[in-house]
Amino acid sequence: MIQTNPDENPKKKSILDKNITTREVIFMFFVVLCLSPLISPPIALLMGLIIAQFIGHPYLNLNHKATHILLQVSVVGLGFGMNVNNALKAGKEGFILTVISIIGTIIIGIYLGKILKIEEKISFLIATGTAICGGSAIAAISPVIKANEKQISVALGTIFILNSVALVIFPFIGHYLHLSETQFGLWCAIAIHDTSSVVGAAGKYGTHALEVATTVKLARALWIIPIAILSTFIFKNKETKIKIPYFIGLFILAMIANTYIPFVQDFSHYITDFAKATLTLTLFLIGCGLSRKVLVSVGYKPLLQGIVIWIIISVSTLWAIISLI
Repeated sequence: MIQTNPDENPKKKSILDKNITTREVIFMFFVVLCLSPLISPPIALLMGLIIAQFIGHPYLNLNHKATHILLQVSVVGLGFGMNVNNALKAGKEGFILTVISIIGTIIIGIYLGKILKIEEKISFLIATGTAICGGSAIAAISPVIKANEKQISVALGTIFILNSVALVIFPFIGHYLHLSETQFGLWCAIAIHDTSSVVGAAGKYGTHALEVATTVKLARALWIIPIAILSTFIFKNKETKIKIPYFIGLFILAMIANTYIPFVQDFSHYITDFAKATLTLTLFLIGCGLSRKVLVSVGYKPLLQGIVIWIIISVSTLWAIISLI
């Protein structure tokens, strides 16, 4: 008779004996690769798209939360590589363009949504996502206007598709037009939707471009608050609480610490290197989330709305930046 150990936990055994699928092995290999300096943000995004189309994301249910957390960690970490005085100067240069572009984008987006007969809440989410900071704006505005899961998915899908394109083509256009790092940083911050793609594109262009782009983009993200308040009146929903993106405050504190505390400056480059690695991983995960199902669910009208708004804001701000700066 074989005796069993009464202390043996069947649950522990089942966890240890769990088979790891080939999909999980491939996915984890690319995760580790993205954390190395060998992979740039655009390549990481492309790898994610390939995984999504041909292999599949083994942890798709956790993807949105993971990208949300990693993006915030990346942005705060990048604050340790920036100087307050330079950031204030960059923010001042981009303020007027920011105000005009946000108001103009939302008005054009809403009007275009009516012409294309797109559902009002989807149209509004795409317009605000394009105007402010992509997925973060959509996540903040959607509960305020009581958008349902499908409406949110369509808006996010539209924004993420265009983000993927911007991350690849913006540096190419910038070099072709011989934009300075200040010009390119401003253009990225205004014309690219998500903070992750802004940082990815600007970081590839240059250190100063990254500093300008991140500062202007996060200042732009603060517009979530007044737009969310305005949304409660547009959609007649005054009971919903507005979520303020707290990581912006942490980014500012990190920047102040790097500027005025010598001890922090001694190891800040390690933090920024880590932040860049987590940002690359974030873009890989965003690519992994763009499955065929997501792409198909968007539909051509919301995508057309997103493309037209994006072209208008990209071309007009590029013209303004080249003319004025």
